[in-house]
Amino acid sequence: MDKKKVLVIAAHPDDEILGCGGVVALHTEKGDHVTSLIVCEGDSLRYDDKTEEHQSQIYKAAEILGVKDVISLKYPDQKLETVVLTDLIDPILDVVREVEPNIVYCQYGGDVNQDHKILFEAILVATRPTEEFIEVVYAFDTASSTEWGYPRNFIPDTWIDISSTLGVKIKAMAEYKTELREYPHPRSLKALENKAYAWGNQCLMESAETFMTIRRALRNGKVY
Repeated sequence: MDKKKVLVIAAHPDDEILGCGGVVALHTEKGDHVTSLIVCEGDSLRYDDKTEEHQSQIYKAAEILGVKDVISLKYPDQKLETVVLTDLIDPILDVVREVEPNIVYCQYGGDVNQDHKILFEAILVATRPTEEFIEVVYAFDTASSTEWGYPRNFIPDTWIDISSTLGVKIKAMAEYKTELREYPHPRSLKALENKAYAWGNQCLMESAETFMTIRRALRNGKVY
């Protein structure tokens, strides 16, 4: 079986679980190498005294998903607008060129969170077709950010069945104790399960995660 190299790029700790935790677990189960890149430290705005705790949650969640390579750039939370865009692009591009991923899952940039919007702009540059090892770039939605944006223009074109790994996703998300909320908040564990069921039911699956294809490049005569 052809093994893939996968790169997940997320703005904040927990975004990588919310958006594609179930799919990441599928990749690691089949032996793909997954690298998780978290751009912001996720706590400077609200939890100045708990930085170490929150960073440890990243690695605990990654371990549950089977992800061994985690990179944290530790940009300040909700302050990416203060960073020169090229200063954000460069370290992301360095990771892209080091990992040489075939598949990239990244933050969707059309939601209510300003960090997500800015990061998405940087990702578009860092994953240009000049990086010929990249076969596909998918954008994922983020609970309590994407559906609260306007206009609501996350329109998925790819549904991936995570029926076998939804429990792993929920277990990984449970490690982010500082980010969880009580039901019916969309970032509660029950709401995340419900969302997976709803996405899956659209395509006659028990549960799914959905993505927008940003770019897909099939080189050397590949068709599929």
